[in-house]
Amino acid sequence: MSFQELYLCAVQELSRFPELVEDVLKLQPSNPPHPCIRPLFRHFRRIDACLQPREAFRGSDEIFCRVYTPDHSYVTIRSRLSCRVREILALVKEKLQYSEEQPFQPANLILVAVTSSGEKAVFRPSDEAVFTTLGVNTHLFACEPAELESLIPLPEEIHWSPGDSKLHDMSAEEVANQLVVFDWELFSCVHEVEFVCYVFHGEQARWRPLNLELILQRCSEVQHWVATEILQCQSLPKRIQLLRKFIKIAALCKQQQDLLSFLALVLGLDNPAVSRLRLTWEGLPGKFRKQFQQFESIADPSRNHKSYRDLLASLRAPLIPFTPLLLKDLTFLHESCKTFHGELVNFEKMVTEPSPSHLQTKAYVRQLQVIDNQNLLFEMSSKLEPKDM
Repeated sequence: MSFQELYLCAVQELSRFPELVEDVLKLQPSNPPHPCIRPLFRHFRRIDACLQPREAFRGSDEIFCRVYTPDHSYVTIRSRLSCRVREILALVKEKLQYSEEQPFQPANLILVAVTSSGEKAVFRPSDEAVFTTLGVNTHLFACEPAELESLIPLPEEIHWSPGDSKLHDMSAEEVANQLVVFDWELFSCVHEVEFVCYVFHGEQARWRPLNLELILQRCSEVQHWVATEILQCQSLPKRIQLLRKFIKIAALCKQQQDLLSFLALVLGLDNPAVSRLRLTWEGLPGKFRKQFQQFESIADPSRNHKSYRDLLASLRAPLIPFTPLLLKDLTFLHESCKTFHGELVNFEKMVTEPSPSHLQTKAYVRQLQVIDNQNLLFEMSSKLEPKDM
């Protein structure tokens, strides 16, 4: 497709933007009988909530969210997903005013996103729907401007404890099945208007692509989950077992045509903190090393991701695409939603019947505990296998 044809395709999509928004509004009940107040993706880790099927988020949805203060105490606010930062800060001020620990009224608060590596991003009062823009282990802080430099990540984000992975007690088949089902639930929540919003409007969009942003967050989460599980394992034999299991899980996701988790798993195993573990990789049987090399070739970005595109062309719907690449490829913009999104209705039926440990595995997969601080991952890796080993 020529650049001119791409441009015309983009213009056609933009001309349909009001129509797509109307479609979204028609799909949503104007007066839901029972407003649903639910924890957002990672803010709370309640098993009863995570076991429920995912539903599409709307800007009018009310959620619970934790907002931290510089001393790491927090208030829990109830807010609309699309509310502006100034509204969030007003709710925080009200909570702090009646707090026993901090019985005062802050004069001038700002809202800050603090990552696990200590990076800070200050939101503007007019910013909307900031909740879904947060990274995997990024938290919201409210503070006065003078306190900005004193903000540090939560203790659990900068300290880690070695231990055995729960994955040792779970079958690769069950974990892969749950990854596929959850990915399907997340992807089916995305309306095509969100792709248009994200690609053509970016951060300036009037309607934020809330559900699409959660898929991107999930992709990052799975990558860091792989590295976290392997690097927390102190035993070399068990670490090799985990490596084998992740490669098997990736193979099963590919077999079930979930390219989102498949490539996220491969990229997680390719994390430099994991790939440098020479003793661990040398202990892997040749069959698995060869299989992973094939997977790496599919993830190879050379020649405009040709290997991935060849794989994609060989598959038939229903399938789940690797969404980050989908967003970069404007040639897929119009047809992608029809090809991938429109034929996924019976995807969950492809998954095998749950095992007796179904609920435990389901809860585990939907509440992954991850470390996304690359410096910390390297530190863990170096302790496992120092350079001179």
